[in-house]
Amino acid sequence: MREDTSNYRNLFLDDVPMMDARAPIEFGKGSFPGVVNLPLMDDIERQKVGLCYKQKGQDAAIALGHQLVSGQIKAQRIAAWAAYARAHPNGYLYCFRGGLRSHVVQQWLKDEAGIEYPRVIGGYKSMRTFLLETTEQAVKDCGFVVLGGMTGTGKTDVLLQLANSLDLEGHARHRGSSFGKHAAGQPVQIDFENSLAIDILKKRAAGHDLFVVEDESRAIGSCSLPLQLYQGMQTYPIVWLEDSLENRVQRIVRDYVLGLRTEFDRLHGEERGFGLYAERLRQSLDNIVRRLGGDRHRRLAAIMSAALAEQERSGAVEMHMGWIEGLLTEYYDPMYNYQRQRRSTRIEFCGGQQAVLDYLRKHRG
Repeated sequence: MREDTSNYRNLFLDDVPMMDARAPIEFGKGSFPGVVNLPLMDDIERQKVGLCYKQKGQDAAIALGHQLVSGQIKAQRIAAWAAYARAHPNGYLYCFRGGLRSHVVQQWLKDEAGIEYPRVIGGYKSMRTFLLETTEQAVKDCGFVVLGGMTGTGKTDVLLQLANSLDLEGHARHRGSSFGKHAAGQPVQIDFENSLAIDILKKRAAGHDLFVVEDESRAIGSCSLPLQLYQGMQTYPIVWLEDSLENRVQRIVRDYVLGLRTEFDRLHGEERGFGLYAERLRQSLDNIVRRLGGDRHRRLAAIMSAALAEQERSGAVEMHMGWIEGLLTEYYDPMYNYQRQRRSTRIEFCGGQQAVLDYLRKHRG
């Protein structure tokens, strides 16, 4: 039998398959990429056992757990664990602290299915601590540069071409602005942090000790950047990406109109998808009505509604350029110009996409 492990670094570097024996409610609050939740107890069973533990102690709680997970329920769960173990012979199992639950699953697998399957010592809690420390250590040990630029300049396009970038918006599954929501939801905060930490771990293992991140506020939608990283981003040097207004408008049409429509169609089908996509665009504009002011909001909303009607009728998206250009020149650009001016002493290079890529590759690892 392979031995139980506490080598969290290799587990994440090698994308080792893992089976999470915690209850679904625990799993939903935070887990690791690719992990499968096959619980020893469901949420109600766990709640009953926890209450029994508080009232009558550990022995009574263990006895209740065996009573609740018995017979057909026990057989079904063992069958699911065994199927996973056979499909992932190089994997591991874990519970919250690597204690009783993972021991029980391990023992039942051996006794009932004849499968010896190793567990992660310390469980979820220790792996989570390891990943938090991975991010904290990187902020202390590594160099960072912030990629800034006006809305629509293609900062994410640049990041995706760099081996040493950390795509914060990608991990948060959000584009970072009031229009940044994707059709599918965002990860919970812990999943965002874990995904980012694993990315950092893998890139440091590949030899990178300097990272490029996009200029972000603390919140990317519902996800918050790790505090140490965000604080560092207020001091790191900035590379400023530039592009023409025309190219920026075209890029926003690609991502926020055509791309978003495709996302909704894939999730909900074309007919329902278009309605949800149109509702999302309108809501995104409504979210900044106070900052836009009533008159400007009404004018841009009217252009957007006409563009959506034409898109639904003919599929044409050119009319969207009207509200996008207005939003850029009247709202986003003045805000970004102010931010650029305020941080001008930190800007070490400005240029178009290829020039910025060349600079970052040459001077930034």
